[in-house]
Amino acid sequence: VQLVESGGGLVQPGGSLRLSCAASESIFRIYSMAWYRQAPGNQRELVATITNSGNTNYADSVKGRFTISRDNAKKTVYLQMNSLKPEDTAVYYCNMPRVAAWGQGTQVTVSS
Repeated sequence: VQLVESGGGLVQPGGSLRLSCAASESIFRIYSMAWYRQAPGNQRELVATITNSGNTNYADSVKGRFTISRDNAKKTVYLQMNSLKPEDTAVYYCNMPRVAAWGQGTQVTVSS
């Protein structure tokens, strides 16, 4: 399975971005998906997960600001990020845990 992220960029504090991750295989619809992030010098951390039926979980640091969603017909998972903070700066990775598939990552930089 190939995962391709898009949507990263530079945004000011308080701004918003939406990340997308497109999967290459139809098995996307039967598996949970996750977003991780890794800031320089830090370990990769789990940001959010979504099951095949749409149940979601979030890291405490992003609760109330980020929303994970999926479109099974488009084989795509999204991460809507609002009220961004400088500490959200990281490379964001899409993950399909069941098959240990990772995307290439997309850089998100929050800075004035």
